[in-house]
Amino acid sequence: MTDTRRRVKVYTLNEDRQWDDRGTGHVSSGYVERLKGMSLLVRAESDGSLLLESKINTNTAYQKQQDTLIVWSEAENYDLALSFQEKAGCDEIWEKICQVQGKDPSVDITQDLVDESEEERFDDMSSPGLELPSCELSRLEEIAEVVASSLPSPLRREKLAVALENDGYIKKLLEFFHVCEDLENMEGLHHLYEIIKGIFLLNRTALFEVMFSEDCIMDVIGCLEYDPSLPTQRKHREFLTKTAKFKEVIPISDPELKQKIHQTYRVQYIQDVVLPTPSVFEENMLSTLHSFIFFNKVEIVGMLQEDEKFLTELFAHLTDEATDDEKRQELVNFLKEFCAFSQTLQPQNRDAFFKTLSNMGILPALEVILGMDDPQVRSAATDIFSYLVEYNPSMVREFVMQEAQQNDDDILLINLIIEHMICDTDPELGGAVQLTGLLRTLVDPENMLATTNKTEKTEFLGFFYKHCMHVLTAPLLANTTEEKPSKGALRFMRKIVGLKDEFYNRYIVKSFLFEPVVKAFLNNGSRYNLMNSAILEIFEYIRVEDIKSLTAHVIENYWKALEDVEYVQTFKGLKLRYDQQRERQDNPKLDSMRSILRNHRFRRDARSIEDEEEMWFNNDEDDLEDGEPVVLPSEKIKNSEDLMDPISKFMERKKFKESEEKEVLLKANLTGRQSPSFKLSFSGATKTNLTSQSSASGLPGSPGSPGSPGSPGSPGSVSKSTPQAAAITTKGGLVGLVDYPDDDEEDDDDDEEEKEERLPLTKKARLGS
Repeated sequence: MTDTRRRVKVYTLNEDRQWDDRGTGHVSSGYVERLKGMSLLVRAESDGSLLLESKINTNTAYQKQQDTLIVWSEAENYDLALSFQEKAGCDEIWEKICQVQGKDPSVDITQDLVDESEEERFDDMSSPGLELPSCELSRLEEIAEVVASSLPSPLRREKLAVALENDGYIKKLLEFFHVCEDLENMEGLHHLYEIIKGIFLLNRTALFEVMFSEDCIMDVIGCLEYDPSLPTQRKHREFLTKTAKFKEVIPISDPELKQKIHQTYRVQYIQDVVLPTPSVFEENMLSTLHSFIFFNKVEIVGMLQEDEKFLTELFAHLTDEATDDEKRQELVNFLKEFCAFSQTLQPQNRDAFFKTLSNMGILPALEVILGMDDPQVRSAATDIFSYLVEYNPSMVREFVMQEAQQNDDDILLINLIIEHMICDTDPELGGAVQLTGLLRTLVDPENMLATTNKTEKTEFLGFFYKHCMHVLTAPLLANTTEEKPSKGALRFMRKIVGLKDEFYNRYIVKSFLFEPVVKAFLNNGSRYNLMNSAILEIFEYIRVEDIKSLTAHVIENYWKALEDVEYVQTFKGLKLRYDQQRERQDNPKLDSMRSILRNHRFRRDARSIEDEEEMWFNNDEDDLEDGEPVVLPSEKIKNSEDLMDPISKFMERKKFKESEEKEVLLKANLTGRQSPSFKLSFSGATKTNLTSQSSASGLPGSPGSPGSPGSPGSPGSVSKSTPQAAAITTKGGLVGLVDYPDDDEEDDDDDEEEKEERLPLTKKARLGS
């Protein structure tokens, strides 16, 4: 057997910060001559090819995560991970790595263990601080080495950050950037890149405030253009100053707000574009950068929210018909980004934000925008609407109900949403899917409020059915303008049945909606096509899910039309379900007796089991018919007359029903209604009594379309070779079971039901042995 302890998956981190699966194999460790050292080897379990060959370097930082994962960086921007199937295998390889590096296997992160003696560590803690080389052009390489050597140690990182904060050290470094660039000193520019990148990894807000100030941020971006790992300089400053243009859709009078917007955009650009993709360990070192951007956005939203003049002018231009399309698109995009920024707010601040937008008239403005022809503007407006619905659906519901008192149904906001959902021109229906989710949220009773004065559920759903339902159902009604569905009707019927909602089921029964389905099935004849399969699947779903109301409706109204379909057992199974339901309804005593006997299937006294075994083997097995259930003597009902009486009544009822069916047969009425919409002809074979067999017999296959030898008849064909009869099922009667201690425990109630469905229909349950 393969050793699963060493079974691993190999992962590498791609540029999008997603882990790519490189394959599954088995890992081992050993000395590799070519690499001159102990290495990790992974060979594919499929063909034995080499998936990984990695030398265990003494200065490589390894990390063990979640007991079954080892992560490390092979080189800059190249991270690897081994995911073990078992913890034991992960522990074994971790011990090998720690042994090579001279580390204690009890730790989970080797990088936190700095190779320092206790004396050196004591000297570091007792010394007042880290002394940086003087800020001179000739010492840039030395400064870069100090920064790089300090990053692995948290203590040294702290001291380095304090040293950089003093005496304007960062601004002096940025002065040398201009000198190096003017002199085309590429070596100095590469050192500055490493220094600035290292300062980012120190994760200090005080340092970010210096680097992101108005007079420093572009020089910082300039330093990061000279990545020594790239062959050419990158043009970030050129993009920010010439390509990216700041547009004031509404003039911003506050200079502080304007400066904050510029800063946030540039810092976001540094994080997303300029900085190299951080490794697994470096990612945690940039958490303060994320926080810096986050709090900047919070501050921008707050400052804009407090500027009432700005917001008033914004919404005025949005709803003004004189505003040109390009200007309106810019306004909508700004409002969309404004709402996106609000997601960074705390709940109480977000409440105030959306309340401000509501008071300014954002919903009437969206109504105007959604009525425009520009798809880009409508798409942005839909995104804004989604923020409002997700935040407070009750606010949107209240607006549309108030709006209905003043406007026609056609121009209501919610009806505009429905129309855009129905008329989405996107082949992939991206907008329609988004709008469907929003509409579902609005009509969901679970998020509706109920107070002492009003019930939102009653008011809004009443409004929706009165003012909006005709818009939502218009495509469905248009599908039946010619008194027959033009497309999609059967699929829609299947969706409704799949809901298993008795409200819909009662409507289906009341309106006899299965009549056209059965008619289509019969008209399809022996053709084995998608229509045949789809209709059979509907009835099979009803049988498997045991939807009682639909089962009774189908059998009571359409059984005579479907009983001769034998190439599938779906309709026979439905009839069996129906008989069981009626038996339980008419004979509750039998149903309770079944539950009693089921309870007796569990553990009983050992002596009772021995007595029953003896009596079982003393019985004459030849007297028992095949498939006939046996009742144990200890479980016989003393007063059998009480049990026989309801069964006799059941037999009489069945006979009476058979006589009724003969009358129905002569009328050839499918549904049993007084004015049927269509009629069907049935088989002329009649049944003489409850257990008599059909006298008709013949060869398999439908007339003119014989089935293939050794296979079931084709769809629509009726097999007559097997005698057919209707009989009471043994499941409905009294069923006795012998349960020995060594019997399998798998024969549960479901197995019992399956066996009963396979029993010959001509057998009747006997009540005693």
